Amino acid sequence: MESLMLPPGFNQKRFDAVLAQFREAIGTDWVFSSEEDLNTYRDFYSPYWGEDKELRASAGVAPASVEEVQKIVRIANETGVPIYPVSTGRNLGYGGSAPNMSGSVVVDLKRMNRILEVNEKRHFVLVEPGVSYFDLYRHLRDTGSKLWIDCPDPAWGSLIGNSLDRGVGYTYAHLRDHFAAHCGMEVVLPNGEVMRTGMGARDGTKTWQDFRWGFGPYIDGMFSQGNYGIVTKMGFWLTPEPEAGLSVSVVAPKYHDIIPLTDITLQLENVGVITGQVSISSPLLGAFRAKPDKAMRELIAKKGGGTPAEFEQIANGQAYWHQRITFLGPKKVIEAQWEYAQRQFAAISGVKYLNLQHYDFPISMEQFAGLKPDFDSDRPSFFGIPTLEGFMLGTRSETNPTPTHGHCWLAPSITRDGEELIKAQNILQRGLLDYGIDTGDNAPVPIPYTRYYQFFLPFFISDDPAANAKMREGMVRIIDLGAEHGWLEYRAHPIFQDQIMGQYNFNNNVLQRFHETLKDAIDPKGTISPGRYAIWPKAMRKGRA
Repeated sequence: MESLMLPPGFNQKRFDAVLAQFREAIGTDWVFSSEEDLNTYRDFYSPYWGEDKELRASAGVAPASVEEVQKIVRIANETGVPIYPVSTGRNLGYGGSAPNMSGSVVVDLKRMNRILEVNEKRHFVLVEPGVSYFDLYRHLRDTGSKLWIDCPDPAWGSLIGNSLDRGVGYTYAHLRDHFAAHCGMEVVLPNGEVMRTGMGARDGTKTWQDFRWGFGPYIDGMFSQGNYGIVTKMGFWLTPEPEAGLSVSVVAPKYHDIIPLTDITLQLENVGVITGQVSISSPLLGAFRAKPDKAMRELIAKKGGGTPAEFEQIANGQAYWHQRITFLGPKKVIEAQWEYAQRQFAAISGVKYLNLQHYDFPISMEQFAGLKPDFDSDRPSFFGIPTLEGFMLGTRSETNPTPTHGHCWLAPSITRDGEELIKAQNILQRGLLDYGIDTGDNAPVPIPYTRYYQFFLPFFISDDPAANAKMREGMVRIIDLGAEHGWLEYRAHPIFQDQIMGQYNFNNNVLQRFHETLKDAIDPKGTISPGRYAIWPKAMRKGRA
């Protein structure tokens, strides 16, 4: 049977010979090349869905062990077929399981799904790539563990895959950045060798998941958003389940109140008073499942933008900003933290507090059943409980009667500063309107992280190629618009990665050239994930997007 897609430079006979080698290495049942199988490795949210430029795999292989990964890598290196590893391939909105370069063979690591160690005393876990957040959560609950995980939303993906793409979560600040919360990894390099980083580089080590740095240069970051190897094991720091939680919405009435609200909150987070998730929204600019006010959008689109007085007139007595803050820890401690926080927020004239919630842990998903997410409610993920809630984005609702076919994300990073937030919100929203892009229920309301704001802008996919072309053009222009103001993307769909990497232009794009120098030294043939995050091997750079 002829393949639907061939690797670049391969004919059918040559590719069949490679597939035969893969079958001999890992078994016939775990080499996939039929049309039905390859549909599994499509990007179901592809901005080029059904078009010639849609990124497609030529085959898939599913190894069950590190040794089988080594065999696959060596075959690929010897034959010149490009491979593209995925942990579970659930990174929807950022490319899914489809490769950066069409014709690559997807290395599907879902069968490597063992939880290798859970250490209750030292609060860590060691896992393989196929372990999802749901898997780990169920394992900890079933074994009576007193450890918490930090999970993204939706949480059906892999711990390793999410962290390597620098995904984020919602509990304690030191765990929310999933790559920063990892400690130690095992990697199959492009030549088929296995390497362990940090303290794992010593046989018999006892601190592989405790001390991340090891000896010499710290190289774990090369495998984050990179293509220098295939990660087959990874350690993560967890946290003991706290005694209690407390959450409340701090409501500030005026347009410019976001400036002191941001300053006070940042101070409280950085001195360790606010220990859990912070989320911010505005009833007028839209939030989770709430349509942005039409008059507000028109005012933003107005030439020169609106004045604070005009924004507040539209508010018509509504509080402009709702900020949800969370405290986690011993009950008496978090009560004292909340008392202290109130004294600081009192500097904002007219500040109010809504929907104060107290929690005694453990709590279960059932306690959130029937909860309607809004400005002033908590979500299960705030307390380490994985859900698929994120898939409500773009689905049918009162404000969105026609559901979409998926979405593609942009995520510019903004300084944690209230004035900069106002500026970014107005410029990005005005840009979306100018370019004719409808983000549905979601205006650019940011998520606060410990040192910065992250805007998440969804661009919706349809079954209409013309509409998708308009959406892609709008994304390109918004990426450039953000870069013009110093708001760069930190993560992106493959079709935009070259554009974004080109914006990191200090000293004639020295960062990208350094990435390429490493690629040429470690993987000169470009065996692993050519083009991922704009890192192309030398032979392919001339023709890159």
